[in-house]
Amino acid sequence: MPSEYLPILILIVIAAVFAVIALAMPALFGPKRTTKARLEPYESGMLPYSDARRRFPVQYYVVAVLFILFDIEVIFLYPWAVVLRQLKLFGLIQMAIFLAILIIGFVYVWRKGALEW
Repeated sequence: MPSEYLPILILIVIAAVFAVIALAMPALFGPKRTTKARLEPYESGMLPYSDARRRFPVQYYVVAVLFILFDIEVIFLYPWAVVLRQLKLFGLIQMAIFLAILIIGFVYVWRKGALEW
């Protein structure tokens, strides 16, 4: 039984070693000069122009949560697609119901204007 988990353990060890190497290499071999320009916060190619603790509109968070919600729902399509031939018509009907509920929710959110900036 434990030998069945050996490939997962090897994968975790390889991922951990890769992460440590990816973090250690720049620290060891990268330039060590610190200047005022390098210590400035930098994001998306633009210098910051206001306080980082400014207020964001609630709509920003609503769109973010809805994106995550619908994105997670689409992830459920992958396992279904893998076993579609085993599920046959029963699985197809269940996925049609799932997608219908998902589309109804998406249309509801769209009509309410939650996706408008």
